[in-house]
Amino acid sequence: MLKRAYAANGMVTDGWISLDPADIGLIESVYKRTIRDGEERLMFAVLENAVEYFQKYVLARNPGGKQRFQEAEEWFLEKDSEALYSFENICETLGLHPDHIRKGLLVWKEARLKLSSVERQRAVRPKLARSRVKQPSIRLSKTA
Repeated sequence: MLKRAYAANGMVTDGWISLDPADIGLIESVYKRTIRDGEERLMFAVLENAVEYFQKYVLARNPGGKQRFQEAEEWFLEKDSEALYSFENICETLGLHPDHIRKGLLVWKEARLKLSSVERQRAVRPKLARSRVKQPSIRLSKTA
């Protein structure tokens, strides 16, 4: 695409493309998309990292893990932030619906907490003692 844009609007001589330096619109149109792609990749990486922390540390018991989870959850739940890399701004840039993602994360969190609670109850519940049934000492045999 880059070569095509240059070739269409520039002059090709001896395999080199020369551009009119006054045509700033051409230069902006060619490089703007590349910059935009990089920004979107960075925003997606920020979103991906927040989801990873949210899911990885949801059951954390140590202070560091709890803090990471809390920061990720607060970032997802924050509304009307003016920050460039706020959750809602990232979603808008990437064409995602923030409320849909929030709802999905909160539903996932509740399910994970319930599952963890059930697992903990099973672990705490006293196990039934197994008793071995002794084999009878009398052996029956067929006698003729």
